[in-house]
Amino acid sequence: MKKFILSVATMAAFTAAWAEGYQVNTLSAKQGGMGHTGVAQKLESESMFFNPAGMAFMDKTMSFSASINGLSPKATITLDNGKKYHNASKVSTPFMASVGFSIYDNLKAGIAMYIPYGSSIDWGKNWPGALLNQSVDLKSYTIQPTISWKITPRLSIGAGLMMSWGNVNLNKGVTTNATTALLGMLSNKAYAYDDTPASVNITGTSQVCWGANFGIMYDISKKWSIGAAFRTEQKLKVTTGDASVIYSNEAAEEILSPYLNVLNTQFKASMPMPWVLSIGTTYKPIDRLKLAFDMQMTGWKSYDKLVIDFDSESAPDQIISKNYHNSLTFRLGGEYAITKRFDIRAGFIVDLPPVDKNRYNPETPAMTKLEPSAGFSFRPIPNLSIDFCVLYVHGLGVNNASCTYSDVIAEKLADMSAAGVIPENLKPAIQAVQAKPFVADYKVHAISGSLGISYSF
Repeated sequence: MKKFILSVATMAAFTAAWAEGYQVNTLSAKQGGMGHTGVAQKLESESMFFNPAGMAFMDKTMSFSASINGLSPKATITLDNGKKYHNASKVSTPFMASVGFSIYDNLKAGIAMYIPYGSSIDWGKNWPGALLNQSVDLKSYTIQPTISWKITPRLSIGAGLMMSWGNVNLNKGVTTNATTALLGMLSNKAYAYDDTPASVNITGTSQVCWGANFGIMYDISKKWSIGAAFRTEQKLKVTTGDASVIYSNEAAEEILSPYLNVLNTQFKASMPMPWVLSIGTTYKPIDRLKLAFDMQMTGWKSYDKLVIDFDSESAPDQIISKNYHNSLTFRLGGEYAITKRFDIRAGFIVDLPPVDKNRYNPETPAMTKLEPSAGFSFRPIPNLSIDFCVLYVHGLGVNNASCTYSDVIAEKLADMSAAGVIPENLKPAIQAVQAKPFVADYKVHAISGSLGISYSF
């Protein structure tokens, strides 16, 4: 029984943590106003993220840029009975900073740091989907030294070495009140509470993993440019993750601790940060106006399974099939220079989900999202730019999305019932608490504000 409880409960918790692999789409305050386009644009040091080849066209000795973003997602889940649940308000703050230098007129180098993936959501401890997720805080970080070479006046290439790591803090329920009451009846212990009786907390920090960011850019003419960039897949590996059980009250601990205390252990696991392929074009019909279009494919198909290796010899390794699919994101943006000191921007993003409707987890609700944006830059002096953008995320919604949760105590009671060690009169109650798909309608929207500063000379 200990083997069963340890492997299934911890496996389920970590699965939820990495379920969607939420991709951050707003890092640059300047480019965020243009729908976060940038693959075919010459962005000085910021090109290290969008397309390393673009930095080769930098005509300055040094370029520095930094942006901080505030993202507040609002999600609503509606059950069949019409009852609605909302996530708690929480602001995520992804950021990006970069600095680039000129070595020769045609050779540039620099370093950037950014957050490519992250997720933060809190549904509370005691809602009906607690066995899928209560809260999660997930972040990954990347440091990227980069070199960029302009081979000809029109053609450039670039490459960056990505050093990445991440951390996760997740809470989810392990069993329900009804199941705990049934287990208590078998040992003559009464239980009647409304709170989720036991939750598991999962925390872990990955080791540093390595990847690369490649890019190429070409000026077709004075008005047209094209570019392509590819970020390789990286594997985040947690080697000393910690799992611990939190009981809601003494009665729950007395009934459940003989079965769940074995969850206080360590584990190893790995997951991919998928590859990203981006292509784009930029068109300047007049000197003051710039238009851009990018298309991005994210290789979520590489997330076909989750492998968990428990430190305890009594717990077998787990290999869970995920079967995600690659997803596309389309970005359109424009920039107009009203004066030499003031630019305005507007953009639009269409973000398609990588998750099937029957594998839906409330940890990060995935759906097709429409994201208009707007922004501006002001230069109080020629070399200094203050940038701002706002982006609104509107999810189109998903109805009747489902995900089957795991109640490990209920599963054990079912095994005991099948073996004939539970009184016949309790079998209907045991059948009633067996895991069923959690089916709900999902809606999501978010607003993101970004503030940045850049300086070059």
